[in-house]
Amino acid sequence: MIGRLRSLLFVPGDRPERMEKALGLGADALILDLEDSVAPEKKAEARGAVVRFLSERIGDVAIFVRINPVTSDEAAEDIAALSGVPIDGIVLPKAEGAASVEALMTRLPGDYCVLPVATETPAAIFELGSYRLVGSRLAGLTWGAEDLPAAIGAASAREADGRYTAPYEMVRSLTLFGAHAAAVPAIETVYPDFRDTDGLAAYAARGRRDGFTGMMAIHPSQIAVINAAFTPSAEELAHAQAVVDLFAANPGAGALQLDGKMVDAPHLKAAQRLLASA
Repeated sequence: MIGRLRSLLFVPGDRPERMEKALGLGADALILDLEDSVAPEKKAEARGAVVRFLSERIGDVAIFVRINPVTSDEAAEDIAALSGVPIDGIVLPKAEGAASVEALMTRLPGDYCVLPVATETPAAIFELGSYRLVGSRLAGLTWGAEDLPAAIGAASAREADGRYTAPYEMVRSLTLFGAHAAAVPAIETVYPDFRDTDGLAAYAARGRRDGFTGMMAIHPSQIAVINAAFTPSAEELAHAQAVVDLFAANPGAGALQLDGKMVDAPHLKAAQRLLASA
């Protein structure tokens, strides 16, 4: 069973020497990549390395494999290689709603979860609400801001200062709500500049503030920052417990006062969610 997913670290599938090392880096999950980080001429080599690693796996870190887009010839090779191999989850790139998840599960039966990258094609945006139909098979829902602008001929997804432009802020928001509609974790996309730890910390904090529960990482140096951002502090937990205790001591109350501020049902729900996540 997959536990909390604060940090999910990408590891190129053609770099087996990095896989075992990655198990001890503190990430909640590894994503062994057969897609973008592997050159076409190295795909077969990467499949072999990933299958060997999965067959000999040790430890309790969740392991996903990002296959190639499910409609591609490369995906057929990925699926054939992974058939019968013990695996926690599949990261499904260029997913286009519940139909893509169902197509994958038909072609690769097994007891695993799916993490769709849900915003990489124009059509995908209009399917974000459909993931609730397959929520029981999802590990979460995530998004990306690289393939989509390329698909529509946009110059960039970002402003000069690094902020997302309006269309991609919308896409991020729709992914967030699509995940919560499906009752699964919302996983924030990567922060490309792995040397900018301050920028990463601010980005991850914004993600948690907005309702994301974890984030993908492209470099080991990002793991500790991401884990810290998505781990409730002692002060937050104490406040949440105080809210829960206050309502428990006042059954039937609609609104109460705590530390000079009013709290009501939404505050109680948020407190309960925070405590459950910890």
